[in-house]
Amino acid sequence: MDEQPSPLQEIRDRLALAIGENAVFDGWTQASVDAAADQAGVDRNQARLAVPKDQAGKIDLYIRAVDHALEAWFTPERIEGFKIREKIRALVWKRLEIMAPAREAVRRALSILAMPQNVPTGMKAGWRTADVMWRIAGDTSTDFNHYTKRLTLGGVYASTLLVWLDDQTEGWAETAAFLDRRIDDVMQFEKFKAQWRGQEHFSVSRFLGRLRYPAR
Repeated sequence: MDEQPSPLQEIRDRLALAIGENAVFDGWTQASVDAAADQAGVDRNQARLAVPKDQAGKIDLYIRAVDHALEAWFTPERIEGFKIREKIRALVWKRLEIMAPAREAVRRALSILAMPQNVPTGMKAGWRTADVMWRIAGDTSTDFNHYTKRLTLGGVYASTLLVWLDDQTEGWAETAAFLDRRIDDVMQFEKFKAQWRGQEHFSVSRFLGRLRYPAR
């Protein structure tokens, strides 16, 4: 039997995305929590008890909410018939669409998570996001593939996110083109990974470095 979420967890779930959207104006502060609570009709004192007080905690809460929204959107019926490449592209793109109302807050969030004390939170959140996307895509691997798939997708997502934050083109055309190129890299990696496996001269970190930065 599934455990029912606690009242505070329910409040966190209700407010998480709205906190990110209000952080566009108020930053990742208590003011964004209060504004989200007012919008949702939640008592401010209860919201303050439910939501982490530190900036990194608020950001992690928002990222989890985006993960959950992504899972809710991609029902088995909606993703049925997609090839793996199409699934990955759709997942990354939908994630950007979910975050669009909070884009400037996401930019600030990356700077906050880059602070030394927050790096572990950022790394865990990045891994969790990549894992969620692969699970939605139907991946059930538990061996070497489990880790390399999440590392490569994490690299694709992180680099695409940086391009998206500065993309002023119509329909995010620049981001779309960049994402397509990065996914091509992933598909190439998956295609040749088997023949590389066991060969000591292959470097996963070197390959990930190629995914991190836009091609010029």
